[in-house]
This record gives sequence, C-alpha cells and structure tokens, in this order.
Amino acid sequence: MSLFTPSPEALGSPAVILASRMLWDKGVEEFVIAAGSLHKKGVKAKFVLVGDTDPGNPAAVPEAQLEVWKSSGIVDWWGQHNDMPAVFARAHIVCLPSYREGLPKVLIEAAACGRAIVTTDTPGCREIVRHGENGLLVPVRDSKALADALRILIENPALRAKMGARGREIAVAEFSQEQVIKETLSVYYELLKDKWPK
Repeated sequence: MSLFTPSPEALGSPAVILASRMLWDKGVEEFVIAAGSLHKKGVKAKFVLVGDTDPGNPAAVPEAQLEVWKSSGIVDWWGQHNDMPAVFARAHIVCLPSYREGLPKVLIEAAACGRAIVTTDTPGCREIVRHGENGLLVPVRDSKALADALRILIENPALRAKMGARGREIAVAEFSQEQVIKETLSVYYELLKDKWPK
C-alpha cells in the first residue's frame, strides 16, 4: 500500500488501461472491440494495452496482431512496464475483462492507486471489485457490456473519483500486506492450536 498510492488523474482524455500478459483469455480482444465501438460513437478516450505477449503460451496474442491493433489507432500498445505505479498514475480507468482469474494482483494494485475498475463478474475479480462501489462488473466475453460500462466511467469523472476512493479503502482494509499476514497467521493458529502444549 505504500508503493501503490492514489494520485490525481492526469489531464486530458481519459486513459483506459488493460495491464496484463497479452493473452486472449485476459479479454484483450474484447477490450479492443469495445474500444473500437466507443471510438465509432465519438467517445473521447485513449485505450492502452500494457504488457508483453507470451510466445510460449498457446493463448498468447501474437505480436503481429498487437502491432495491427496499434497501427489501426484504436488502441495503443506500450509493451512491458516495470514501473506499474507510474502506469496507474497515467490511467483514469483500469480494465481487466478476463475469462478467469485467481486473485488478480493488477486489480489490487489499481484499487490501491485509487482507480475505478471495469472487470468481469468472475471469481477473483469480484473479490476485489464490488459492482457499483469501486468499479463495474460485466459478463465474460461480452464486448458490448464492456463498452457500455467503460463509457459510464469515461463520461463521469465524479463517479470515477468516488469509486477510486472506495477502491483504496477496500485495498487497505482487505489486501494490505499487514492484513494478509494477520489473516494467514490466524489460519495457522486455528490449524495448530490443538497441537500446541498447554
């Protein structure tokens, strides 16, 4: 929580960032389709993919495809970035339209940075994002619902600010290192309490 901290939104058109490995099952294609749909409707926003492709993974989006999308002007592709707090500082909205997740670290980091989030209503994602509180949940593989949710936040900076502040509260209360250590030790204590000498 000390590394990922809230910052004021950058000036200019809202930036919507999808930060992950560039895999089909992270919802990269749905993100690009949603971005194209919003561009056609005249919605003023930047859509950015952040992360490298993973050539050894059968679900990897080929680099050539990422370059095609980038050259189309619908999305930008920044590749891998090691300074994620700086990336989130440039974001207005963080989006992860993943098909499945464990507990996505990128969403915890985005919440800690006070950014509103749009993600899918899947286990892991919905443990971090509470619909209407710190972000919006959409169905998996639904680029139209994704576009609609993104448009709501793109066009409503006050709602983004409110959701971002709530996201920071949730991150600190439930996902800080101190909280995770405390809860982990509590589990160990429960498991071992009968084995300890009296």
